[in-house]
Amino acid sequence: MESAEISLAKTTEAQFEELLKDYLQKVLRLVYSIVKDRNLAEDITQEVFLKAFRSMPSFRGESSLKTWIYRIAANEAKKHVRSWSFRHLFFRAEVDAGVAEDAQATILKNDQRHQFARLVMRLPGTYRQVIILHYYEELSIEEVAEVLGTTAGGVYTKLHRARKKLKELLEKEGAEWI
Repeated sequence: MESAEISLAKTTEAQFEELLKDYLQKVLRLVYSIVKDRNLAEDITQEVFLKAFRSMPSFRGESSLKTWIYRIAANEAKKHVRSWSFRHLFFRAEVDAGVAEDAQATILKNDQRHQFARLVMRLPGTYRQVIILHYYEELSIEEVAEVLGTTAGGVYTKLHRARKKLKELLEKEGAEWI
């Protein structure tokens, strides 16, 4: 009996290691897109994987591991953004963004992808999430809907509005919408 439990534990640990290897950077990117602070995103990402590890034995397989971990990540990040401490603490975004943009500008001068990523980060949270999950993480509309707990129609609507908002931001900066 004990060897079966040990074998099951190894399987769970092996699954978790694979999950961690495959999705750590992607989850960190998603969480960062929501909270916009690297250190905070790293802390929340750690919590996401702790929660996933604890929940791994009860994972029913009703969705893919990919959408399951993204759902946990989106919920944890949103929970933190809604928390009192996050909304009421002095937010150093301008300082952090200035340092990050200076470093990125040095490395990625005149790179259109950098400009586009910056504009995506300026979108409201729900639009930013949909863009990142669909275009950057390459999830299908149905997978995005599952992660966000909405319908495919809702995702299409948010994508349409997000693209429209991105077009407005690009035109404001004098860039062309392609």
